[in-house]
Amino acid sequence: MGSIEKKVAYTTQNTYETLNQLNPKTKNVWLIFHGMGYLSRYFIRYFSKLDAKENYIIVPQAPSKYYLKDEFKYVGASWLTKENTAMETANVLNYVDAVFESEQIPENANLILFGFSQGVSIVSRWMVSRKITCSRLILYAGSIPNELRQKDFAFMDLGSSKIKLVYGSTDIYLTPERRQTELDKVNALFDGKAEIINFEGGHEVKPELLEEIIL
Repeated sequence: MGSIEKKVAYTTQNTYETLNQLNPKTKNVWLIFHGMGYLSRYFIRYFSKLDAKENYIIVPQAPSKYYLKDEFKYVGASWLTKENTAMETANVLNYVDAVFESEQIPENANLILFGFSQGVSIVSRWMVSRKITCSRLILYAGSIPNELRQKDFAFMDLGSSKIKLVYGSTDIYLTPERRQTELDKVNALFDGKAEIINFEGGHEVKPELLEEIIL
């Protein structure tokens, strides 16, 4: 007799990181999704040079943690794998909902959704499934899931929501062929209204670009 895979539901907990304080001068609220191999408490440091009075930073934590390399010393995390992807996606999006609800983001603040690498797939799936409107959608060195179509983003007002695709010229994960595929996909999804930002560098976050990105 073969094995049978079963499923249970249970309550779990997860952390997330914030930087700076919400205050009357807060102009931008960033909801940031890190890439594979990061922990949110380290990834948030890339945003530490933004004006603290005007920028409030929220970085959810990918739930699946693992040891990096073979030293069993440094820990990283992943959002999803190819194993039970639909179920894991639902779990992750429910977690993001809880973070979003907990933070009670003011309606007058600019909401900036930022995904880096694997985080691009999470931020795009979440905003589409929950119909989240934002001031900026930053797709940084990653790929929008292939199952998403133009109609999925139809709720967005491309006149007020700016879409920005950011990548490094020597990114080892974005070969010229894959880069062109992503450019074509983004142009098709957003009617050619996405801004393309190319910088000299690899698969990395460039803190000095962040001010330019939010313009």
